[in-house]
Amino acid sequence: MISTVVWGTGNVGRAAVRAVEAHPALKLVNVLVHNPEKVGRDAGDLSGLDHQLGVAATDDIDAVLAAGPQAVVYAASGDIRPDEALDDIVRALRAGAVVVSPALYPLYDHRNAPPEFRDPVLAAIAEGGGSLFASGVDPGWGNDVLPLLISGLGTTIDVIRCQEIFDYSTYEQPDSVRYLVGMGQPMDYEPLMLMETIPTMVWGGQIRMMARALGVELDEIRETMARRPLESTVTTRTMGEFEAGTQGAVRFEVQGIVEGEARIVIEHVTRIHPSCAPDWPTPPDGTGAHRVIIEGRPRIEVTIEASDEGENRSAGGNATAVGRLVGAIDWLVDAEPGIYDALDVPLRPAVGKLGRKQR
Repeated sequence: MISTVVWGTGNVGRAAVRAVEAHPALKLVNVLVHNPEKVGRDAGDLSGLDHQLGVAATDDIDAVLAAGPQAVVYAASGDIRPDEALDDIVRALRAGAVVVSPALYPLYDHRNAPPEFRDPVLAAIAEGGGSLFASGVDPGWGNDVLPLLISGLGTTIDVIRCQEIFDYSTYEQPDSVRYLVGMGQPMDYEPLMLMETIPTMVWGGQIRMMARALGVELDEIRETMARRPLESTVTTRTMGEFEAGTQGAVRFEVQGIVEGEARIVIEHVTRIHPSCAPDWPTPPDGTGAHRVIIEGRPRIEVTIEASDEGENRSAGGNATAVGRLVGAIDWLVDAEPGIYDALDVPLRPAVGKLGRKQR
């Protein structure tokens, strides 16, 4: 069994604890938390399971890493603290662990990562002998392995489009939703995630990976952006009230340009309420979905809906992304130390999971 630590118990960390606990090759040995109120609580309780796992959460990072875990699922946010997230991941790599994480966008496509992100990781791997696989919670597989797999079914391809379509009202990350994305803010507010070049920083690596896999050269990467205000005030279950006239929906594209045309596109359509921008793409159930559209001959469209923690589609997207990361751990443990991306790490059948119930 591969001794595994989950670092963080937010939206991603809860799913990570469940995924590690259910994986037949992994053993959950520690859970790291930042909130003092979570210290000492059982991992089963923190992750929403209906039973105890016998692993108490701790905030003692030094002690956890000194114990020499073979793997770390780094589930703490890197959105507003990328430097701290990088430092944490480097610490885990120096301790010799295999690390999987969605926290560092620049390392999704590590070949083109800025030196300030890539160099400390390579130095830590050289020192400790660990490995890193970074992939998204948007989810990563929806913008790399899934569209590439489906592309192989086409005769001719004009455009590959990857869509994330979500109602954020069920997403329990108020700081990210209100300030990073700008929901509920005045229309002249400039949210960090929507500033020019930021979408390319986050999703451009996946555009480049798909282009590399398809054997095409990108002319450039472009962005489009549209925002819509709420026509009436709405109240959400998890984040309270969002006032009329404030931002209620966002639609943007990150476009890979090939021979002057947008050929590889990652599109996000997000709302705080279904009433906002009803003319934009909507998911089948009104809450959330991921979709891949291959424009060509034949035209292929695949829509995936995943729910977790009740009917929460946002949690379902996190859970599938975490499944991809956690499912890579045993492969990474057997591989040579290094940085890996989504094209390196195979997507494998769920061996040993069929019919398996969480203990």
